[in-house]
Amino acid sequence: MNSFPNIAVSRREFVGRLGGGLGGAALASLLRQDRLLASDAIRPGPVLAPKRPKVRRIIQLFMNGGASQMDLFDYKPTLFRQAGEPFKPGAGERVEAPTSEPGKILKPPFEFRQHGQSGRWVSSVMPHLAQCVDELAFLMAMQSRTNVHGPGSYLMNTGFLLPGFPCLGSWVGYALGNECDNLPGFVVLPDSKGLPYNQRGNFSAGFLPVTHQGTVIQAHLPTPVADLQAPASARYITPDASRDGLALLEKLNRRHLAATEGDTRLEARIQAYELAARMQLSAPEALAIEGESEATRRLYGLDEKVTEDFGRRCLLARRLVERGVRFVQVWSGAGGPTGNWDNHTNIVKELPPMCAATDRPIAGLLRDLRARGLLEDTLVLWNTEFGRMPFSQGSEGRDHNGGTFVGWMAGAGVKPGVAYGDSDEWSWKTAHNAATIYDFHATVLHLLGLDHEKLTFRHNGADRRLTDVHGQVIDAVLE
Repeated sequence: MNSFPNIAVSRREFVGRLGGGLGGAALASLLRQDRLLASDAIRPGPVLAPKRPKVRRIIQLFMNGGASQMDLFDYKPTLFRQAGEPFKPGAGERVEAPTSEPGKILKPPFEFRQHGQSGRWVSSVMPHLAQCVDELAFLMAMQSRTNVHGPGSYLMNTGFLLPGFPCLGSWVGYALGNECDNLPGFVVLPDSKGLPYNQRGNFSAGFLPVTHQGTVIQAHLPTPVADLQAPASARYITPDASRDGLALLEKLNRRHLAATEGDTRLEARIQAYELAARMQLSAPEALAIEGESEATRRLYGLDEKVTEDFGRRCLLARRLVERGVRFVQVWSGAGGPTGNWDNHTNIVKELPPMCAATDRPIAGLLRDLRARGLLEDTLVLWNTEFGRMPFSQGSEGRDHNGGTFVGWMAGAGVKPGVAYGDSDEWSWKTAHNAATIYDFHATVLHLLGLDHEKLTFRHNGADRRLTDVHGQVIDAVLE
C-alpha cells in the first residue's frame, strides 16, 4: 500500500468528513468503490461470456419459505379430479413428507385462469402479476437438492447447501465491481418482520473479499442505515475531534494492513469508512421516496396498508438501481413458522396474505421499470427456495417439496412470454426440462456477460465457483 501515497491522502480527506458516531463493525458490509487496492491482488481472470452482456443490474425478489407452485402458477387439472384421494403416483415410488405424514391429494383452493397471448395459467391470488405474464419467462420445473429451509435457502442464494459460500450478489460484485462511487454495489432489503432463514448468511461474501457482502438496509425504520450519522445526543463529537480520531485510526489501520497484506478484512473496513462518508450525502436522497409522484406511490401500493411495506421496498429497489446499485435483493417473509410463504397449516388462510402484500408491488415494479426504460438493461428475478407438496399436511396445509417449484425472470435479455420445463401431473416432481439451481445461476451470470465456468476464486486449494461443478445456461428463456 506504500506505493499509493496519493490514495492514502485522498482517504484521509474522505474519512475527515465522516461522522464520529459511525462504527467500523456497523458498516463493514459496505462495498468498495473501485478495484485498485489490496484485495484486488486476487481478481477474477477472463470471465466474460462471448456475447456482449445485456444486463447491467439485477433486482431479485425472494419469497422466503417455499412458495406453493401449484397454488400460484403450476396449474394441474389432476389435482382437481383426484382431490381427496390418497396420493399414489404409481411405479412403486415411495411417498414421503419432510415434516409430516402424507395426506390426501389437496386441490388448489383458488380459481385458475389463462392470461395474455401466452395463455399462462395464473391463480386468482395474483391478479396484478397475471396481467404481466407476457413479459415473464417462467422456469416451470425448478429443482432443489433439499426440502429443508436453511440448506434450501443457502442453495438458492449461494449454490451450496452449507454456510460459508458467497452468494449470487457477492459473485456479481466481485466479477463486475461497482457502477457508482457513493452507494454500495449490493443492497439487501429484508422484510420488516425480520431477517429470513439463515439470517445474514444468505447475503454473505463467504470466502470472497468481505467488501462484497450485502449491505442490509432496514427500509421500515426511521434510520434505515444504522450508525451512518452521529446521534444528536452526542454533542461531544465535534467535527475536529472526529477528524483527529479517524486520522489516528487510519494511521493505525495502515500500519496493521502493511503487516497483513493478504487479509481483506481490514481493507474492507477502511473502504467502508470511505463509502460511509459518501453515503452520508447520497443515501438519504436515494432512500427518500417523498418526492415520488402520487401516481407512482399508488402503482407500488403505498396507499394501502397491506402492500405498503413490500411496495416501499420495491420502489426503493428501483431508486437504487436507477442510481447505480448493481444488485438489490428484496425479501418477502421472515424466518419462522408464520408470516412467510411456509404454509404448513392452511393454504386458504396463509397464502393469500403473502400474495396480497406482494402482487401489486411486483407488477408495479415491472411497469415502472418498463416506463423508465430501465427494463432494457435490468433483470428482475422472482425466486423461492423450494415448492410445496400436492397432498395435504393436516387438513389444508402443504409440506416442503424440493422435487419441483417455479421461478421466473423478466427484463434484459429474457425472452418474454415463454415457459421452460414441466412438472408431473401432480406438480410433485420435475418431468421435462428440469432447471437446477446451478442452471439458474449459470443463466443469470450469462445475462451479465459472465461465463459461470470461468468465474472462479481460489480457496483452500480449489477453484471455487457459484455453480460448483454443474450448470448449463438455459438458452430457451433467452432472446
